[in-house]
Amino acid sequence: MTQSDGKQGRILIVDDEVDLRSLLQITFKRMGLSSVAEPDLHSARERLKKDQFDLCLTDMRLPDGRGMELVEEIQQRYPHMPVAVITAFGNMELAVEALRAGAFDCVSKPVDLEVLRALVSRALTVEKSPAVNASLSEERLVGRSRAMRALKERIDKLARSQAPVCISGESGTGKEVIAREIHARGPRADKPFIPVNCGAIPADLIESEFFGHLKGAFTGASQPRSGFFQAAEGGTLFLDEIADMPLPMQVKLLRAIQERRIRPIGAEKELPVDVRILSASHKALDREVREGRFREDLYYRINVIDLHVPPLRERPEDVELLTERILAQLAGVYGQSFELTESARSALVVHDFPGNVRELENILERAAALCEHSKIEAEDLGLSEESLSRPGKNAEPRENLAVELSLDDEAGPDNELELITEALEARRWNRTAAAKDLGLTLRQLRYRMKKYHID
Repeated sequence: MTQSDGKQGRILIVDDEVDLRSLLQITFKRMGLSSVAEPDLHSARERLKKDQFDLCLTDMRLPDGRGMELVEEIQQRYPHMPVAVITAFGNMELAVEALRAGAFDCVSKPVDLEVLRALVSRALTVEKSPAVNASLSEERLVGRSRAMRALKERIDKLARSQAPVCISGESGTGKEVIAREIHARGPRADKPFIPVNCGAIPADLIESEFFGHLKGAFTGASQPRSGFFQAAEGGTLFLDEIADMPLPMQVKLLRAIQERRIRPIGAEKELPVDVRILSASHKALDREVREGRFREDLYYRINVIDLHVPPLRERPEDVELLTERILAQLAGVYGQSFELTESARSALVVHDFPGNVRELENILERAAALCEHSKIEAEDLGLSEESLSRPGKNAEPRENLAVELSLDDEAGPDNELELITEALEARRWNRTAAAKDLGLTLRQLRYRMKKYHID
């Protein structure tokens, strides 16, 4: 059954249509790839036990079961092998189900060979994607809280897929940063990342901005222009605040995503496009659908996978790391380093940050401009009196804390370790607040955490 001895990639085709299997094998042979074709689930399973493949392409409807079973089995047994699925034309529900189950991408019947070639080329580069520099990644995704660690793990997994992802979260949480990270970690990393604020484009220009136009297509179109889809060719199109897109444009966007084709204004023919769609909104899209402001069919197409970014108030242990990173960036801008006083650190620890990371950036930038001698005091932060005076969120009164307020170097190691751990847990692992409760400086607490290997 092998059609070529090409060494660039080996593909397993699973489909019960003889003509389609032959067409796919001829197509892959011309791409310099080898392929093996099997007609059903049983044969595919047996083949996978004997041979190794770089990609599996399976129909969703097979004589002895569903292609979905193969998708799930490959995810469990061969997690590093991408699996793409062939679906019936217009069967969006089945395509969404496959993508949520872990399929790399989908292609519909009748198979568009140009779309298929792009899909296969992309899938075969997943394992060869350029490694993301760990330090650069940490600069973009600052935080060691449990929530941030879980988010980073999810991003790693989503980067290997081509499934549409809708990033939800409050304003200022860094949704575009997350989208850029998904792009940077995936096989499209060397192609464009085009961010678009859907709420900032005038309604009468939005179609032209997305799809482009020909010269003379409308009054004022003195030159042809490419749209966002063409600019993102081969890469990622990030649709920020997608809930603000006008309803008439939502219809056209849905068609472009499903058909992977666009028609520039004034053009007679459609153009194929190869982009991955990521979107974001601070609004609850399901509620927007219920209230008739967002199309349900578009919602299901872009929200194949939902990725929630937690607000800063739910991960206060990351405030200190973020503060250090932002102050380091400000030091580069101002040509001098900045130091936070303990009172300023404590004020930041207990602040709610309704504006999330963006608010923290603004607070520190303002404080850097107002402070004297590069030392930022609590007053320089411009926070409310409530934030400056309250002892801390989710903290018990000091007298009720099961933590001693001071430690000395003569304390026994077991007792000291227990006290430090209790203090950190009581303050949700916020080191600045825990150090204050223990009667230590932040530097002293860090020394002891390192000494006892507390992370």
